Amino acid sequence: MITIKKIQLKSKELSTIQLIVIFYFSALLVSTILLKIPLAHRDGVSLSFLDAMFTSASAISVTGLSIISIKDTFSNFGIFLLCLILQLGGLGVMSLSTFLWIMLGKKVGLKERQLIMIDQNQSSLAGLVQLAKRILIIFVTFELIGGIILGFCFMNYFASPLSAFKHGFFASISATTNAGFDITGDSLSPFHKDYLVQTVIIILMIVGAIGFPVMVEVYEFFLSLKQKKKFHFTLFTKLTTVTFVFLTIIGALCIYLLDSQHFFFNKPWHESFFYSFFHSATTKSAGLTTMNINDLTASNQLFLSILMFIGGSPSSASGGIRTTTFAIVILAIFFYAQGKSSIKIFRRELYSEDVLKSFIVLTTAAFLCLSSIIILSITEHGTIIEVIFEVSSAFGTNGLSMGLTPRLTTFGKILIIILMFIGRVGIVTCLLILRGKGSKEKFNYPKEKVTIG
Repeated sequence: MITIKKIQLKSKELSTIQLIVIFYFSALLVSTILLKIPLAHRDGVSLSFLDAMFTSASAISVTGLSIISIKDTFSNFGIFLLCLILQLGGLGVMSLSTFLWIMLGKKVGLKERQLIMIDQNQSSLAGLVQLAKRILIIFVTFELIGGIILGFCFMNYFASPLSAFKHGFFASISATTNAGFDITGDSLSPFHKDYLVQTVIIILMIVGAIGFPVMVEVYEFFLSLKQKKKFHFTLFTKLTTVTFVFLTIIGALCIYLLDSQHFFFNKPWHESFFYSFFHSATTKSAGLTTMNINDLTASNQLFLSILMFIGGSPSSASGGIRTTTFAIVILAIFFYAQGKSSIKIFRRELYSEDVLKSFIVLTTAAFLCLSSIIILSITEHGTIIEVIFEVSSAFGTNGLSMGLTPRLTTFGKILIIILMFIGRVGIVTCLLILRGKGSKEKFNYPKEKVTIG
């Protein structure tokens, strides 16, 4: 009884951000134990604790990097457990917890709302429960529809309808949660000429990467049309959507141009288009692929690494620095070059705090990834481009790989786990862990100019 009271008192002393990290770390440990259950493995297959933890971290962070073959390691029960972990990672620990609280008839209090706010990267406590419910409904609806369509498509590739729908629903969940896991053993390479399958997967990947608030606002927009009410999209949705579309289109164009004389040479236009567009979309965080990444030139592999480093949108299943961070940094440079002290876009002005936060996220992420690249280039047996690609994939919770992950040393596995965890939780959250609840500054020193640049 005394121990329980101590734990409750200790939890009250912890900040909301620290609690979120503890929840994710707890989910990682529980998932690791679940994936260690013998029933989850195929006959004669055993999984070490570190390999189970790596797979669990990859699933919780919806990354998709794997040091084992999912197809050859897990039984149907293991694949089912993996799907549950992917849902937990994709939707967020607190969103699913909120749904369970509501199902059990429990009141969602202030502390729980604060946890949801941090988990979903929101800035206000208003409407969080409704947001969590709508996220779950939209997410699961897309997964079900995608699973059914893919199930019927896969009947042309698998011996039985049961096997086809099993692969269809797993692919749907993997794409929507931006996890990047596959149970074919070859990702989506068997469907590199099936444009219907690729189109469905692209839509699902976008749903998972563009941001839950964006999807909710689109849903509310259509409701307003039905009810004949005026509706205004938020600046977040406008900036996120424009940046996401811009990066996807420019990404596809650059992917094609960088390999126009190599991988895409003599390929028909439609095949080149789907290769380019699919891999521009998948670098937002999904990690599914229709080809062998090693077939691309080194310049293209480096470009894909940059796209993975940027990642998808905030409040989504994506990792990386996020699209809004990238957009604000570019806008800040552009407006500063014009001699302007504020950033104005879509008839709104950005807070200077958000601009500063964007540069902090970019700088910290760059330092983290660069340090990891230097360390892994020493400890691992791989080329520098393989190391850069793998680090970007882990931090961006992407899952694309050039083949280095299965060859990682024990130290390399642990470092990649840390990168995946940080990529999923977010740079800002990780920076605020040590700060705790924070305190107001009691005094200020005189200010003095410092020469920059």
